[in-house]
Amino acid sequence: MNTLSVRSLEESDVPLIIRYWLDAAPEFLEGMGVDLSKMPSEVEWKKALMEQLSQSIPDKKSYCIIWQLNEEPVGHSNINKIQFGKEAFMHLHLWKSGIRQMGLGADFVKMTLPFFFDNYELQTLYCEPYSLNPAPNKTLEKVGFQFVKQHVTVPGWLNFEQAVNLWELSRDRYLSLR
Repeated sequence: MNTLSVRSLEESDVPLIIRYWLDAAPEFLEGMGVDLSKMPSEVEWKKALMEQLSQSIPDKKSYCIIWQLNEEPVGHSNINKIQFGKEAFMHLHLWKSGIRQMGLGADFVKMTLPFFFDNYELQTLYCEPYSLNPAPNKTLEKVGFQFVKQHVTVPGWLNFEQAVNLWELSRDRYLSLR
């Protein structure tokens, strides 16, 4: 039986996240809406992730939770565009292709939500996955996020302009799902 767990980012995770981004096939990254011309170097990734580790919760520009399967890191979720006490935007990443589409994403997200809502006192958590990427959209619906709209935007610093689905989870709804 598989054991799922989640925890905050640690220094030992930094190389794993860097490898996820830098070793991914271009087709995979584009399927997530990544603009390959914006991909940071290994040094830039390390600097950003190490900065996150050195900051207190309220000061972080991004906050990362590591997903573990049988105590092995297999993915992460992070928030950015953080407005403490108000809102943030969540991102979902399973690093290993062999465990994608096994239904683990929804369980990982459910386990991750308390870190985001409680540590940042969020009132609303948003997620804007690429509309052409079905996996995160199905996961968000399964977890209980509510679909708001589809619109065209550049959803993050690493993305190209694209159609995204905006999903939201209010604090009240989050508390009712616990």
